[in-house]
Amino acid sequence: MNRTYLTPIAFVIVLFTSSITLAQKKKPLPIIDVHVHAMNVRPGGTDLCPWFLSDMPGGDPHKEAPAFIREGCADPLPVAQSTEEYERLLLEEAERLNVTYVISGDANVIHRMKNKAPKRIIPSLGISNANQMTPEAFRDSISSGYYKVMGEVAPQYQGMSPSDMSLDEYFAIAEELQIPVGIHMGTGGNGTINITNPKYRASLGRPFLLEDMLARHPKLKIWVMHAGYPMVDEMIALMGANAYVYVDVAGFIWSYPKAEVHAYIKRLVQAGFGKRILYGTDLMMWPGLLKTSIGLIENAGYLSHDQKRDIFFNNAVRFFNLDPKDFE
Repeated sequence: MNRTYLTPIAFVIVLFTSSITLAQKKKPLPIIDVHVHAMNVRPGGTDLCPWFLSDMPGGDPHKEAPAFIREGCADPLPVAQSTEEYERLLLEEAERLNVTYVISGDANVIHRMKNKAPKRIIPSLGISNANQMTPEAFRDSISSGYYKVMGEVAPQYQGMSPSDMSLDEYFAIAEELQIPVGIHMGTGGNGTINITNPKYRASLGRPFLLEDMLARHPKLKIWVMHAGYPMVDEMIALMGANAYVYVDVAGFIWSYPKAEVHAYIKRLVQAGFGKRILYGTDLMMWPGLLKTSIGLIENAGYLSHDQKRDIFFNNAVRFFNLDPKDFE
């Protein structure tokens, strides 16, 4: 009987090749992005330079408004040129990187994406003022079971505090039905008042403005979008006083200088809140933002592997009461 024997060198080569093949086939660990926008995209948008707010020159009120998004970097992120392309690329990125989206915005876009990839989409119902939807309609929509989250709630862009009583009935419904809430707090972008949002007020992004609303709804679970950037002292104090307050790192994670982003996240972790930080992108019409934002956390040398997994996945599983087995 003929037998074929591998030399030691050949055996090592076979073993090494098999290891590479297995590594290539291995699926990335699951990630939950808690801050994604469902959008109708028009052609002609601008590519994005990550960390574009590293240089924020002032403008002249009698000339053209300062650019909100800087152009001209070496490796810009391409903008989607249509809603169809945006939906397709976001779902392709979700599959490739093993990401599940908590997504709010255009209802038609959410439904199409949910139908195409039901395990990748957690629908969220956003409302920022009482003119958008009556409390009764809001209750009906949440009670249907389709929407699992309330957000993005963004009264700051309306010139309102999150504790404004016009929103109180909606928060009461979310508290009653045990629906988690995502509330925009903090930065609105470079020159947002001058360019797109004249009612926006930086002072209305103070995390302490949440206290009266939270006192009225002690069993409401919220996460502060953008982690209240740049008001980290108030954010830490609020989280210390309220056990059901989490934050996400969306938006500022890819727009402000890297050193500033890392310093802000590191401060939250040093203050003891590593298990209440949620990963989020504020993903819009630039699908490449997902990989870019993931890379910032992956390359954060001050975070351990376990701390990164908490931010990427474990904290969201706990916050949204998900079953980790559903992501295996």
